[in-house]
Amino acid sequence: MAFMFENLQVYQKAVDFADRIASHTETFPRGYYFLVDQLNRATLSIATNLAEGNGRFTKPDRKNFFAIARGSAQECVPLLEIAARRGFVSSDDHIELKANPEEIARMISGLISGLDKRRQS
Repeated sequence: MAFMFENLQVYQKAVDFADRIASHTETFPRGYYFLVDQLNRATLSIATNLAEGNGRFTKPDRKNFFAIARGSAQECVPLLEIAARRGFVSSDDHIELKANPEEIARMISGLISGLDKRRQS
């Protein structure tokens, strides 16, 4: 039996994105561990905060974790920009990878808006 959040499309996209980033960062040069670590942590934070937020009982608690997940998605953008400028990610990969956190952030905003429209539980 799956957890409810595992059925969320945004959660699945977040996990896929974290996996893709992990694959990409394996090829980054040794001296850029800080960038590898920060980028991997930011991508993992999206999925983990979605999962944790889904497990919370109050609407404000859920919104808080979803907002953190959205912030982590936005955090990925400058990290990917630095990786592209350093030549660790091709221009095409940069465009493709950057589209992921943008889409995920929009989806999370939809989750948050949906909570605002529902009654307090």
